[in-house]
Amino acid sequence: MTSSDDEGTGGRPRLPPGQVVTRKFPVMTAGTPRTAGKDEWTLTLDGHVTNPVTLDWAAFSSLPTREFVTDLHCVTKWSKLDTVWRGVDIDVLVELARPDSQSAYVLAKADGDYSANLRLVDLTGGQAIVATHFDGQPLSPEHGGPARLVAPRLYFWKSAKWLRGLHFSPFDYKGYWERLGYHNYGDPWKEQRYR
Repeated sequence: MTSSDDEGTGGRPRLPPGQVVTRKFPVMTAGTPRTAGKDEWTLTLDGHVTNPVTLDWAAFSSLPTREFVTDLHCVTKWSKLDTVWRGVDIDVLVELARPDSQSAYVLAKADGDYSANLRLVDLTGGQAIVATHFDGQPLSPEHGGPARLVAPRLYFWKSAKWLRGLHFSPFDYKGYWERLGYHNYGDPWKEQRYR
């Protein structure tokens, strides 16, 4: 998903069906939560794990980071191509928490009682990060700062802003929008927008 031509990965088109490319970065938010600044922010890794841990900003910032270039696809039909993020790879957090072999799912928990359910297989293998920077700048609050999930295999509502926890589980607990009728998985190339 990082090339600028019309072909995506696996021979499928780069732009999913029904999507329109935008140069803007629309701000879409469920509610208006009070979000944590870096002094109060923590990230909890828990559930069916060997090593449950809560990281404060300093501990999280000491983890290795990487640049992540990807396309984004929103359920409201906009796509933004070649976005540039920096953050901690989900693989680093999985290695730290060590989920058990039954933990096939992750519930991403965020400020404002927001959550999104994802399959662990869609987050690992270099496919997703917890981002702290966008386009070379610290992530702004309106785009989920100080840290948000970026999981571009799925519609962007799955990339929870203001991330505060990853709960690993053998159970697929529905997230905020999934409980309200959005598709449980959210594959943009299959137009899995709603149930």
